[in-house]
Amino acid sequence: MNYILLQVSLLFFEGASLWGPLKELWENVEGAIWRKQPESVHLLDLQLKKHKPYFLSLFKNPPKSAEQREKVRKASTEGISIQGQQGSRLLPEQLLAEAFILSDLFDLGELAALELLLAGEHQQPHFPGLTRGLVAILLYWDGKRCVANSLRSLIQSRHGKTFTLDLSADLVNLTTRFTDELMAQGLTKQILNLVSDISVTREFERLQKERGLGNEKHRKEVSDLIKECRQSLAECLFAWTCQSPLSKDDTLSLIGHLETVTAEADGSLDSVNLALVMALLYCLDVSFLEQGTEDRDGMCAQPLLTEKQYVSAVHNRLVEGQAWKLPSLQAVVRLTWALSLRALSQLPQGAALVEFTEADEVLADQALLGGVFLFLTEGILGSEGFHQEEFYTRRLHALITDFLALMPMKVKQLRNRADEDARLIHMALQMGSEPPSSLRKDLEHLMILIGEFYSKDPFGLELALEFWCPTESLQHTSLTGSFLGVALQRPPHKQVVLSKFVRQMGDLLPATLYIPYLRMLKGLANGPQSSHYCFSLLKTNGAPHGENLQGGVSGSPVSWEHLFHSLMLYHENLRRDVPSADSTQYRHPPIRGITQRELDGLTAFLQLLTTIVTWSENARLALCEHPQWTPVVVMLGLLQCSIQPVLKAQLLHALAAFGKSPEIAASLWQSLEYTQILQTVKAPGQRQAAGIEVELNEIESSCEEYPLTRAFCHLISTLVESSLPVNLGAGLRPPGFQPYLAFLRDAVFLPFPTRAYRRPAEKWEVAEAVLEVFHKLLRDYEPQPADFLQETVELQGEQVPAHKPPGHSLMFHLLNDSPTLSLCLSLLEEGVCQLDTYAPFPGKKQLESAVLHCLSLLDLALQKEVVFMDLLRESQASLLVSPLEQLLQGVSAQSRRADHIINIARYLYHSSSNPEAAYLSAKILRHIARYPNIQTRLVGDFTHDQAVSDKLMAGFVECLDNDEAQEGVEKADEKCVARIRHEMQIHILNLLITSLELKGPNLALYLLGYEVKKPVSSTNLQDPGVLGCPRSCLHAILSLLQRGSERRSGPILTQQAPHLAELCYQVIYQLCACSDTSGPTMRYLRTSQDFLFSHLKHLPFILPGNEIAALNQMSWLMKTAAIELRVTSLNRQRSHTQRLLNLLLDDQPHMQHADGEMGMDDESKSVSSFLHFDTVSKVRRKLLSVLDAIDFSQEVPEQLQLDFFERTQIEQVISNCEHVNEQGHTVCNVKLLHRVLVAEVNALQGMAAIGQRPLLMEEVNSILQQVVERNRVRCSLSAKRHALQSWRSLVETILTACPTELIPPDQRQLIIRDLLLDLHDKVLYRDAAVELMPVVAGAVFTLTAHLSQSVLSEQQQGAGLEGGSSSGFASIANSALHLILRKLLDFILCTGGGFQRLRAHLYGSLLYYLQIAQKPEEPDTLQTGMSMWERLTAPEDGFSKLQRENLAIIESYGTALMEVVCRDACDGHEIGRMLALAVLDRVLSIDRQSQWLVYLCNSGYLRVLVESLRQDDVALQTLLMPQPPLLKPLYIYESKMALLTRVAKTAQGAVELLCCGLVAQLTECRVFHMLPENESFRVFGQRDPSGFIPSPLERYRQILLPTLRLLQVILTSTTTHHQQGAAQVLQWLIVHSDTIQSILRSQDVSMGSLQELSLLTAIISKTALPGALDLGQEINSAAVLEFQGHIGRFQRQCLSLLVRLAGTERARYLKQIEESVAPGDAAEKREEMEVAMQQICANIMEYCQTLLLLSSAEAQFTLCLFSPSASEPTDMAVPSVSRVPSLGLVLLLLKNSATEFFRYHDSHRQSLGKLQRLEQLAPEELKELCQGLVSGSGGVEKIPSVQRSVLAKRRLVQLVNNRAKLLALCSCILQHTNTFSTYFSHCVHTEVKISHNI
Repeated sequence: MNYILLQVSLLFFEGASLWGPLKELWENVEGAIWRKQPESVHLLDLQLKKHKPYFLSLFKNPPKSAEQREKVRKASTEGISIQGQQGSRLLPEQLLAEAFILSDLFDLGELAALELLLAGEHQQPHFPGLTRGLVAILLYWDGKRCVANSLRSLIQSRHGKTFTLDLSADLVNLTTRFTDELMAQGLTKQILNLVSDISVTREFERLQKERGLGNEKHRKEVSDLIKECRQSLAECLFAWTCQSPLSKDDTLSLIGHLETVTAEADGSLDSVNLALVMALLYCLDVSFLEQGTEDRDGMCAQPLLTEKQYVSAVHNRLVEGQAWKLPSLQAVVRLTWALSLRALSQLPQGAALVEFTEADEVLADQALLGGVFLFLTEGILGSEGFHQEEFYTRRLHALITDFLALMPMKVKQLRNRADEDARLIHMALQMGSEPPSSLRKDLEHLMILIGEFYSKDPFGLELALEFWCPTESLQHTSLTGSFLGVALQRPPHKQVVLSKFVRQMGDLLPATLYIPYLRMLKGLANGPQSSHYCFSLLKTNGAPHGENLQGGVSGSPVSWEHLFHSLMLYHENLRRDVPSADSTQYRHPPIRGITQRELDGLTAFLQLLTTIVTWSENARLALCEHPQWTPVVVMLGLLQCSIQPVLKAQLLHALAAFGKSPEIAASLWQSLEYTQILQTVKAPGQRQAAGIEVELNEIESSCEEYPLTRAFCHLISTLVESSLPVNLGAGLRPPGFQPYLAFLRDAVFLPFPTRAYRRPAEKWEVAEAVLEVFHKLLRDYEPQPADFLQETVELQGEQVPAHKPPGHSLMFHLLNDSPTLSLCLSLLEEGVCQLDTYAPFPGKKQLESAVLHCLSLLDLALQKEVVFMDLLRESQASLLVSPLEQLLQGVSAQSRRADHIINIARYLYHSSSNPEAAYLSAKILRHIARYPNIQTRLVGDFTHDQAVSDKLMAGFVECLDNDEAQEGVEKADEKCVARIRHEMQIHILNLLITSLELKGPNLALYLLGYEVKKPVSSTNLQDPGVLGCPRSCLHAILSLLQRGSERRSGPILTQQAPHLAELCYQVIYQLCACSDTSGPTMRYLRTSQDFLFSHLKHLPFILPGNEIAALNQMSWLMKTAAIELRVTSLNRQRSHTQRLLNLLLDDQPHMQHADGEMGMDDESKSVSSFLHFDTVSKVRRKLLSVLDAIDFSQEVPEQLQLDFFERTQIEQVISNCEHVNEQGHTVCNVKLLHRVLVAEVNALQGMAAIGQRPLLMEEVNSILQQVVERNRVRCSLSAKRHALQSWRSLVETILTACPTELIPPDQRQLIIRDLLLDLHDKVLYRDAAVELMPVVAGAVFTLTAHLSQSVLSEQQQGAGLEGGSSSGFASIANSALHLILRKLLDFILCTGGGFQRLRAHLYGSLLYYLQIAQKPEEPDTLQTGMSMWERLTAPEDGFSKLQRENLAIIESYGTALMEVVCRDACDGHEIGRMLALAVLDRVLSIDRQSQWLVYLCNSGYLRVLVESLRQDDVALQTLLMPQPPLLKPLYIYESKMALLTRVAKTAQGAVELLCCGLVAQLTECRVFHMLPENESFRVFGQRDPSGFIPSPLERYRQILLPTLRLLQVILTSTTTHHQQGAAQVLQWLIVHSDTIQSILRSQDVSMGSLQELSLLTAIISKTALPGALDLGQEINSAAVLEFQGHIGRFQRQCLSLLVRLAGTERARYLKQIEESVAPGDAAEKREEMEVAMQQICANIMEYCQTLLLLSSAEAQFTLCLFSPSASEPTDMAVPSVSRVPSLGLVLLLLKNSATEFFRYHDSHRQSLGKLQRLEQLAPEELKELCQGLVSGSGGVEKIPSVQRSVLAKRRLVQLVNNRAKLLALCSCILQHTNTFSTYFSHCVHTEVKISHNI
């Protein structure tokens, strides 16, 4: 109920003195006594001192006063100050009027009434549909209930004689002392007065008068609260007397109260009076004195023994007092007192009380005259509350057994009187007169009492065992359990007496006692051991087997022999009267069969038989196998006779008990079929049905009573559970269960609502019985492919269709709009309508059970329908079925609306009274929620009617709010309510999670309180009650999570219900992650709840018993925190971001202020106090603590050790049984595996297999345990991976998304250092699970990247340390960097041969790390600077030092590291290869000693890389296809060429490459011949629309340019072997001459084209020389001519290129360059193109200079380069081959270069000036400089000012260096031109030949 759910907060109005403090008191008492919370004793002590007045003046209200009334009246005008709130508050008139009504109604103070009303207003959202006044009434009584329950719990925890709660001594002493004080102040009288005064009827009349009662639910809740108050008060006295007796006055008060008690209408006591009666019975109990407890001294304070006055007063009151209103109750108390006196008289302490103890006989007689046993049966046993309290049962057991044991003479008198009465009755019968009316039936009533009392044993105490004395004859059986082995030990005297009573009562039993005795035995046989003793008694009572049974039966009439012989005789006699099937007499059974008395006797015997057989399997088998009795045969025979339906029903119940054994059940099925109890085979000429169907339709229907039908359903239900033979009825009909199912469905279930019932409850009993069978059939059904095949069987020569399994038939009916489904749904509708009345009605319990079965059927059908329909589809059978979730959307016949699903959901509203129905309802809704098409419709249905919508929402919220739910309750107790409530919450949360994954509007959005009729993002979430906002599932989830979050121990839910908490966090995360719900959710969590901060501060969650759930909880919370940081950073909500960062990253112990917020000073310091090494002790950073909580080690189950099964086959079976569970883990379905293995064991044939079955089953168990462990390991690993990924995403968000200024670079670096070192420590631990390594590697990569970025950024901002400072590099110490490098290299090596993808991340990390030591680009100031000596002797700077130390560390790992990196570079995954190649490149660049280069060459990896170029050639050729291909081969090729270029930069490397045949490999590559057409990329379809995949020409350049660079580097590096290198490169040029000439002739002006020309001209200038091929070898003269022709062509094309670039076309080229650069592109592109043009000119001029020097006077050959003309070239066309350019071109080049030199020099000087005064530059200038690096117009605006300055500096350095490069090239061109002039002046004085040369 809702009043259980209320949460006490610290808000002012919840200090309502009549509710808030009392609720808090109850929570403290419950926590201390029942939950045994630590540190609760001290809290309880404080609470008891504070609230003692409440207990002293129990249930008294604060008095009214005129002063208060006046104060409240003025509250609407002057205001009123309310406790806990500052200032006064004006209240509306309406509220004050309600307060006065409440004050008058409960006679309480006006202020208290006002507080109560305000509390009601605040709690109103918990009670949808109620006004604040109605809620206040609930709170008023809830406060009273809290006091009563607290008092009861305190008394129950006392130290005493009956029970103990196993509490600490301190707590027991505290409660005992406190309650003693209360008792001394007159607690008993207070309680008795309250019990008398408080009455539900009177209270309801008062409330009704003031309109204080709401809807049915409110009435029920108020009524339940008042009843619980009375009950708890009465139980206070009961609990007290259980532990210690009352004083004399209190005892007399209690007796005085009981004198006025009256019984209910049915003669029973109500539960309150029952508790008071039991209190008195315990008060008069002395049995504990005989038990010899160790507390005997403490118990001597018993007033019964020490005070003679006490005994005297009680005795006189009971003997001589006035007559009670209920004389029978007086008789019970007198009997109790008589037995106490008898017990006292046998104890030494009783000697002083002789005058009283002698009156015990008289008292006992008076009690018997008062009908004591009859009242005990009807008044006390008949009371509803009797069987709910174990100690009531124990006390009554003591009362009965004490009477039998202590007063044996009285028992004997009762027997003698019964014998006498029997004779009188016999004589009267003989004489035909009426028996005398004065006959007493005390013994009969005693027997019936014993039978009734022991027949119910809800606590499993089996107290009836005390009536059975084990004899030696039972030694052979194992059922004597507790007595085995000690049978010779003498049993207690009392047990002997009781056992004797049972035996003697059966001797010479008079007829009148026959039935009561059987009923007594039936009660005493109730239990596994008792039933066996009773079975043995009846067996030994019988005559010897050898006697002639035909000659009459001797021996006891109460024996198996006699009873079964009687049954056989009845069968013999009645069988002769069996009519034929067609006889009309069948409907009118002969009257002469069985008399009513015989019927009662047979019924009693069959009930006894049923009880014994139900409990004892040995009895079952022994009776069944007895050759003479044959009970099953006889009973089945009797069922065919004409006897009353009641007797037939009893026979069927007895058969059902026998059917509990599978071996009996199998034969019982066949017997049932043979006897045709239900006619399954019709005779050829038979006109109408026979058997049970006729009985139902004609006899039971006309009588309007259906015992036989219910019994038949019970029999079938039992048999179905034991065994269901597939060949039932084979030979006579198509075998199977179908006829039985058809009867149950068509004759019992479908007509049940329309039949007439004399007893209304029976309607629901029939429904429950038949639905139970359906439920079992469907539960055990697994769809199989064979079920869908059209099989036939041969029957009397014909082929007839075979029957399907019953489960298949039920599925078919449930997956169609059949009468069965319609009736189930209408039953559900009727059920929920009945529950909505909140009124008791006949058959309520059975209706609830029938509803449960209906819901279970729907749930099972939804579970099995997917497999069922898949198999049906595959079989192509002609059955038509519809998915159940669609059928549930159909229109109801009753309401004419599509409300089936709403009816199912309405059961959630009754979760407090019907948790199982609500659980199944939630489960069904969860199944349905998987389908997106249904969700939208459901939302419409749920929200169509506002009243229904509010009710449904309240139902869901109530289920989630319920704090009775418990996780981890033992599975053994399947019906445990706490576990069911917990599972219900789990299903609802899973329903929300599933729905949130679907598009809106969906159920989750509606249930969580979001808009479903407007855009979701427009939702404005509020606290419940604000702006009319109802309490939604989101509020319920948050209140579940928030409970305890303010305490140090953290949220309670995470510890008490870990799985539930995990799902709650997941829902919150999903809401924050979804774009539609994210805004409203995060706003609400941030402003109203401060949710994330209050939960993150409790991280990490440590749950020793449930590591998986704890990890998942943290995962969802961290992912949500990452989103929050990202959102608050984007929205510039700096303080929120700052606060979370402080919490997660701070390592200073900071004190929280009282309000939980940080002070302003702390706020303004950013994260300033993170990491300075001072005297304050550091604390562990929260992020690192979370990482500590993830255990990287994982225990793996051992290998299976199998003796019978084959391991490979078992592993195969296990893998076949694997599936993906709800959490997305691949696990093995243990139930399915169990079924497969058991089927395999059952399939084994032969005696050997049967003998080994136990061993086989044991091995099956070990396999299943192994699989369960494997599943756990998988889930554990998955949870760890999930937690790590979430941790990583949180770290990455902090580093990337949060504003950089919140974490200054120095602190950022140290944070990253800590994270990196801890991560490495955990992953390098020897037991770390390899499955977690990929996530760690990814995190390491990100962290290293940010470390590198942070260090570089710090250096750019001028914070880096110049020069080798001892403290370290930047803000992070060198030692820390070295440690990171070592751990990174360890990580790389520990991955071994596998995990190449994982190493890719580590290689990336290593590259980022090595980047830290890379010296940043410096501006070229063109200063000559230091001399060589100064450079050599200058101190080492920070970069060089770090680089040198890095290299030393890398080299310390030797060849192991080299081997791993080289192997990855040569083979494996593409990204891994690229990164490994990049690592090699980087290490080679810093390896001054060339150790890595030597290893690369010596190990053969270099040759492998070179030779792999041939394989790359094929892949690269495919890249030049027009369609956009995969570019992976291109990227690998580029990485490879970059590495080879790096190798070639050293002379040693270049020589090695030449030796490996690099150039020869490149020469053979055919890809270079495949130059695409220049315009080809414009052809439609050849350019990738996304712009990512380059055009074919661009792809070609990406292949060619790295080759040209490599060749250029080889030519530069091979100083000693230059001739050999140049010859090989020239060979490459000649082989690819067509391509090269095409490029040289190209008119294209683009960056790529100019780069090609730049590199080509550089290579040609060094190789295409006249003497290049003179290698001292004999070469064919034709080949020589051909080579010379190629070289000549190269020369001419280079000169024509010079004409184009330096001549009159220069302007066109420059203009084209301007046009080709898009306006938005960065300026650096244009500058690069400018450099390329100058480079080409310089290369060609260098070429010309070389040729001139080679063709000197002494040379063997001459060349004509320029014609002797000084005029500048005027024609635009390319000069023909016959013409050579004039010397005017050289002059023009000279002039232009000189001009540009000075222009570049000025630009260089200006940029250098700006760089030196960067801080003084105007913002516009900074913006302009940044524009050069940022593409797009609006890009610069978004860059923060600090970053803008860094970018401007980088741009200026770039400009300075660019101009320096251009100056160098101009200078080079001028020098080459100068050479020409020198050469020219030298040649003037020579012969004409030289001028001709020129």
